[in-house]
Amino acid sequence: MPTLPAPFADWFAARGWQLHPHQQALLDRAAAPALLLVAPTGGGKTLAGFLPSLIELAEAGRKGLHTLYVSPLKALAADIRRNLTRPVIEIGLPIRIEDRTGDTPQAQRRRQRADPPHILLTTPESLALLLSHEDAPRVFAGLARVIVDEIHALADSKRGDQLMLCLARLERLAPGLRRVGLSATVEDPAAIARFLARHPDPCAIIDADPGPDPDIAMLDTATPPPWAGGGGRHAIPEVLAAIRRHRTTLIFHNTRAQAELFFRDLWLANDDGLPIAIHHGSLARELRERVEAAMVAGDLRAVVCTGTLDLGIDWGDVDLVIQIGAPKNVKRLVQRIGRAGHRYDTPSKALLVPANRWEVIECQAALAAVRARDLDGEPRGPGPLDVLCQLLLISACAGPFEADTIFAEVTSAGPYAGLGRADFDACLDFVATGGYALKAYDRWQRLVCRDRLWRLRDPRAARDIRMNIGTIVSDASMSVQFVGGARLGQVEESFAARLKPGDCFLFSGRLLELVRVHEMTAWVKRAHGQRPAVPRWNGGKMPLSTTLADAVVNQLELVAEGHYRSP
Repeated sequence: MPTLPAPFADWFAARGWQLHPHQQALLDRAAAPALLLVAPTGGGKTLAGFLPSLIELAEAGRKGLHTLYVSPLKALAADIRRNLTRPVIEIGLPIRIEDRTGDTPQAQRRRQRADPPHILLTTPESLALLLSHEDAPRVFAGLARVIVDEIHALADSKRGDQLMLCLARLERLAPGLRRVGLSATVEDPAAIARFLARHPDPCAIIDADPGPDPDIAMLDTATPPPWAGGGGRHAIPEVLAAIRRHRTTLIFHNTRAQAELFFRDLWLANDDGLPIAIHHGSLARELRERVEAAMVAGDLRAVVCTGTLDLGIDWGDVDLVIQIGAPKNVKRLVQRIGRAGHRYDTPSKALLVPANRWEVIECQAALAAVRARDLDGEPRGPGPLDVLCQLLLISACAGPFEADTIFAEVTSAGPYAGLGRADFDACLDFVATGGYALKAYDRWQRLVCRDRLWRLRDPRAARDIRMNIGTIVSDASMSVQFVGGARLGQVEESFAARLKPGDCFLFSGRLLELVRVHEMTAWVKRAHGQRPAVPRWNGGKMPLSTTLADAVVNQLELVAEGHYRSP
């Protein structure tokens, strides 16, 4: 059993800490080709994943990229950088840690490619972009480990398929690469292990003690929920009372529009002037970072937020989570609950607020599922072909390739292990010629084959391909900026197009008046006392998971039988 080197053991001892069994297990099996750790929120998953990397870098100083960390959220990557930098500095390790996301300035991105840090924290989209450049073999040549955090969230979407194809490429650039997956909410560990590992390599699963059950309940309100709409506004007096009783409260909403509306109503009712902020993905990076810094410093009593803060992020003094509206997904609710009392063996505290009376049934079903540890999730299908098409274009951007080499690479990725050669060739033909539907259009003739090597027909197309890397679908957006002042964020162009100068809308927790639209920027000024419009984002459309839908049906059957007891 490997023991901690003296500098690390002294650092743990100075804090009165000991390695948890699952942290020791990852250290013991650090040489395994693939590992999946399932551990509760606050159980030290991230430290467990990074500890072998930190020890290897401390014992054998080296240049270049050693460990790549991939997370589904930009905010999570930034949070990990803050938390990981602390032991590196306090132990005195000669390790450089940087993040690379859509928020990273261009100058820093160029420097990272020229001189990679020892540990790079990124997202699937930024990783795919890095792999599309000609210098990717040099950048990743010495890569030893990849850590995929919150792997369940990536496995549920095409972002995960894209990431696994990227890992297959990294395996070719850095043979012997070791993979580690981390999650607190995995409904089928064996399926996720197959998803993560290089096919047909094994992937060991390490299950940590799940810890205590969360302290979760419905919030009692003097005013019952409305029959429809409402957005949780009926509960604002009780929500404010809960904020006063706790150090820091996260108030989660399912959509950005709901968060904007609730924040405004909460702020108008905040007679005590409690420091409350709003955080969601459409706000400007500077505004989001300001809120995150204030949370770390303990300067905020509450933050109204969306999914930008619900995965793996340790906000220190958060001791209460409130979910406004039915969660739609059990795993999402468990992740959000875990933001409170982010400590091992400490129960997380959470309150649910149904937005309307129908959601009372859905919230009851979600509560029962959380208590039963019944996580939702559908069986994974084969890797989608549109993601494969994108990989082929990314490969061409990086340089000429042989079809046989790429086919072998792709089928080493878990989701594509069963891919047939005919389907692969059809995808290659589609991206090369446009297929039967688009082959008449010159712009879709993107690849040519010379001497058995496929390459871009026009190298200038690489820029357009790189600009469209990713599987997140969104409408064109328009920047929102004060006249002569700061940028606030962005709204979808379809919403901004409906506004006329003088119209008011709610954004960034502020009531704004549109002054003019010029060159994809909506210039605004503060407004007062007018009825605002509220931006709508297509990304806010959330389906009910099958597991939760079945639970709601069961609740309705109990009602039909006269056995239902609930608020």
